Amino acid sequence: MSFPIDLRSDTVTQPSTAMRQFMAQAEVGDAVIDIDPTTERLERLTADMLGKEAAIFMPSGSMTNQIAIRLHCQPGDEFLCEENCHVYNYEQAAFAQLSGVVARTLPGVHGVLSPEQFEGTIRPINDHLVRTRLVCLENTHNRGSGKVQPFDTVQQITSWAHENGLKTHLDGARLFNAAAATDISVAQWSQLFDTVSVCFSKGLGAPVGSALAGSAEFIQQAKRARKLFGGGMRQSGIIAAGAFYALQNNVSRLAEDHQMAAKLAEAIRQTEGLTLDVDPVETNIVIFAIDKQLGTAAQLQKALEERGVRTLAVAPQKIRMVTHLDVSMAQVNGAIEVIKQTVPALTA
Repeated sequence: MSFPIDLRSDTVTQPSTAMRQFMAQAEVGDAVIDIDPTTERLERLTADMLGKEAAIFMPSGSMTNQIAIRLHCQPGDEFLCEENCHVYNYEQAAFAQLSGVVARTLPGVHGVLSPEQFEGTIRPINDHLVRTRLVCLENTHNRGSGKVQPFDTVQQITSWAHENGLKTHLDGARLFNAAAATDISVAQWSQLFDTVSVCFSKGLGAPVGSALAGSAEFIQQAKRARKLFGGGMRQSGIIAAGAFYALQNNVSRLAEDHQMAAKLAEAIRQTEGLTLDVDPVETNIVIFAIDKQLGTAAQLQKALEERGVRTLAVAPQKIRMVTHLDVSMAQVNGAIEVIKQTVPALTA
């Protein structure tokens, strides 16, 4: 068993030897002037998997989300989202800075909203008011410990939105995790939304990149917006190849990450002074609270790292651990032993 064991995020993965070889051999072209063939193949594969007409490759999920919001809304419009979602908390309010759009947040339960919460949220047409134009959901929910949005609930919310003339966007950075946890395909999830963003550099293990999928007309508009946002890339096939390889080779193994996370969760459940934020853990993210008598999250994070286990303090009394393809079950077992030894020592 090797140390350190890095459980900070599923974005810390390193490209495998096979992925690196695939990237090195990628056929490329100037994607800004003309077409990069590998990028084009990735976009076509992504669109097919999500059941959409077209998709576009971008450097990050923040860019795919923000371009979707920009195109669904106009300056002076608002979108509805959950108060702990990624687009509201972790993207510098780019919707306001770059697109003149505001967010109206609704409180969820571990990131999950109920259909009833949306009733009465559409503002009337009035010169004094912003215009409600979009519903944005996140699946799985990062700050909700990888919580999967219930399919029936999402279906009701998106149906309500469309019936009331609103557009819908899914921040599906970990949508493949949601599919693995539910046996509901990414295409079934995606059909509920006008646009979907997916990330290749999280559970899928690619070094960089996300994609935005939707109608052919929308993606053509997104290409223009990508250039505006500085996302036009030349020989992008080098990095698109990593994402292509990930889609072909790393999707089916996501259930293994979930099994390792469940093992970690059971250990947290059995450790005095630690409490799971969400129980049961559904996918690959484990967030737990620390009793104040043990110290702070930063102190426990430091103590664990000194023993070779890297975690992430996400709040004064909360730590996050994320399983991924660069962590084995043997390493998870090793991390559990470190936790069992470290936590009691904090009170000594």
